[in-house]
Amino acid sequence: MSIQLLIQQFKDTLYGEPWFGQSVYALLDQVNERYAYEQPNNNSHSLVELVYHMYTWADFTLGRIRQEKIADMGAFEKLDWRKIDQKTHSWNEGLAKFKAVNNELLALLDTKDDNWLKEKVEYREYDFAYLLNGLIQHNIYHAGQVAYVKKLLE
Repeated sequence: MSIQLLIQQFKDTLYGEPWFGQSVYALLDQVNERYAYEQPNNNSHSLVELVYHMYTWADFTLGRIRQEKIADMGAFEKLDWRKIDQKTHSWNEGLAKFKAVNNELLALLDTKDDNWLKEKVEYREYDFAYLLNGLIQHNIYHAGQVAYVKKLLE
C-alpha cells in the first residue's frame, strides 16, 4: 500500500466520486439542519451525533500523526459518542470541524512517505497504514448511516 493510494482513497471517500455511491461530504451537505438532532425511533444516532463522532476519530487520527500526547485516553474516548447539546453543538459547526480536520489530515499526509505507513501508532498496537485504512472504512460505514437516517427523517 502506498501513501499516495491511501490519500486518493481518502479524498474519493470524502469528496470525490467513490465506487460505493455519494461521497461523505455530498451526503452531509444535503442534510437539512432541522432534522439533524432527531433520532429515528428514538433509538438511532442523530445526524449531528454521527458528524461529531466522525469528527472525533478524524481528530484522533490527526493527533496520532502529529504524535500529540494524550494525558487521559478515557477522557478522549468519552468524546466518541458525546452528549449533544444544541446550544453548543450546532450542525454547521460540527460539519465545519469535520471538514477542517480532514483538510489538516490531507495536508499532513502529503508530507509522509510509504515507509512512514509501517511505523507503529502511539497508544495503539498497529501501524499508520492500518489506522488510515480504518478511518476511511469508518467514514464509509457512517456515510451509510447518514444516508439511511436522512432518508428516514425526510
